[in-house]
Amino acid sequence: MAGKPVLHYWNARGRMECIRWLLAAAGVEFEEKFIEAPADMEKLIKDGSLMFQQVPMVEIDGMKLVQTRAILNYIATKYDLYGKDAKERALIDMYTEGIVDLTEMIIQLVVCPPDQIEAKISLVKEKTKNRYLPAFEKVLKSHGQDYLVGNRLTRVDIHLLEVLLYVEELDSSLLDSFPLLKALKSRISSLPNVKKFLQPGSQRKPPPDAKKIQEARKLFNIK
Repeated sequence: MAGKPVLHYWNARGRMECIRWLLAAAGVEFEEKFIEAPADMEKLIKDGSLMFQQVPMVEIDGMKLVQTRAILNYIATKYDLYGKDAKERALIDMYTEGIVDLTEMIIQLVVCPPDQIEAKISLVKEKTKNRYLPAFEKVLKSHGQDYLVGNRLTRVDIHLLEVLLYVEELDSSLLDSFPLLKALKSRISSLPNVKKFLQPGSQRKPPPDAKKIQEARKLFNIK
């Protein structure tokens, strides 16, 4: 029997968090090996574990997978969270790319220079409220179903819940005008595997604090 997946990343959200979310939602237990110093990255690179010399990297089913989308696609396919046919997968991919765009904007706030942060937050809020949330609200309204695609849980519901929680951390009032998204957030949060991941003590990572941001800047040579 194959062992648990092993996740290689630093002890924070970043681009690994969506992978943690998807594994948890699928009910898959996983281990984490945290990168705590530049030497840890150097060792992974020297060992040939990082095809493109970057993380996230996940050891799963005898493979060392890199590139976030490739990892997510494999997990979603393996655990039947990727739709029933090519059309559903196309919708899932399209919606996921929009979620990734929004998530990236929010993630980048943690490394934004202090003199630019206020303007950047305003821009993220504006795009969240006027571009991204209306698009997903419209999808839910168009078919009146409980999930975004195929009327059953897929990876995109998990990705959307994750980013909705980030949006709430940024400004909880941003969700006020989107009742269907608020209902979806509540519905997905109540699923047993997801509910467990949302509990204190899980492998879900908290928002980055100043110390974590400084560690990340040093580790990844961000000026």
